[in-house]
Amino acid sequence: MKLAIFDLDNTLINGDSDHAWVEYLIKKGIIHLKYRKINDQFLKDYTYGNLKIMDYFYFSLRILSKFSLIKLNNLHDQYMKEIIEPIILPKAELLIENHKSKGKYILIITATNKFITQPIANRLKVDDIIATDIEIKEKKYTGNFIGVPSFKHGKIIKLKQWLKNNKFDIKGASFYSDSINDLPLLKFVDYPITVDPDYKLRNIAKIKNWPIISLRN
Repeated sequence: MKLAIFDLDNTLINGDSDHAWVEYLIKKGIIHLKYRKINDQFLKDYTYGNLKIMDYFYFSLRILSKFSLIKLNNLHDQYMKEIIEPIILPKAELLIENHKSKGKYILIITATNKFITQPIANRLKVDDIIATDIEIKEKKYTGNFIGVPSFKHGKIIKLKQWLKNNKFDIKGASFYSDSINDLPLLKFVDYPITVDPDYKLRNIAKIKNWPIISLRN
């Protein structure tokens, strides 16, 4: 069975789920407005390929550590309905279904943490997700991640481990992404496909003659 691998944010959904989660908490008055400027700057850094991932996880996971799992899960249910559902791309769902009809295994790989992304993966009805794992102690997130963040080359590291654990072969796999941050994994697979790519990735895709598609129009 061949793999169809997808990035999540700005590929299958029209937005960044991690940034949107913090913004959602701000708008609900659950965390202070001061977090908005920091959150926006991290998104800008990510977009331009300059994100310092350790700094970002210190910021985003520390927010999760402030609340119980029960509180977070209740908030996430509402976040899914109010924020995520409206930005799921219908063409992305059709693309996933098309790959399924061809007998492919659908895998999402994202740098965003698994608390935020697992319910989104469930909603999209994919077979599995690789995301950044986060530590839980005494029924709370500690603010630390576990293992390697699935970011840039870390996506390859985590994918290789997943392939070994699940007895899959990377041969013939396709990978869809919008982001220059995913260049290592796009180079790693047999069939790289860029989706509404940022300007840096678009330029590289043109040079390498990689497909450029849109799931938004």
